[in-house]
Amino acid sequence: MKRVNAKIYGIVQNVGFRNFIKKNAEKLGITGWVRNNFDGTVEAVFEGDDNAVSEIIEKCKKGPLLALVEKVEVREEEPKKEFDEFHIFR
Repeated sequence: MKRVNAKIYGIVQNVGFRNFIKKNAEKLGITGWVRNNFDGTVEAVFEGDDNAVSEIIEKCKKGPLLALVEKVEVREEEPKKEFDEFHIFR
């Protein structure tokens, strides 16, 4: 079990990034959340199998078709098992 906090920079808002992340997280069996930040970044917490979390981070680096990802900062955290599903925060 692995948990990370990811912050994604670039053209990542108003391009379907949160829905892209939610769809892929659900496919991979990852729980957590994703939200837009006021500074123009997208932030997410992913918790799940090590390989699944690594795969969702790779997907964050590409993003959906209209996104232009400049960088992804990833910080590992202690797994908390606090989520039952993956949420989008508005």
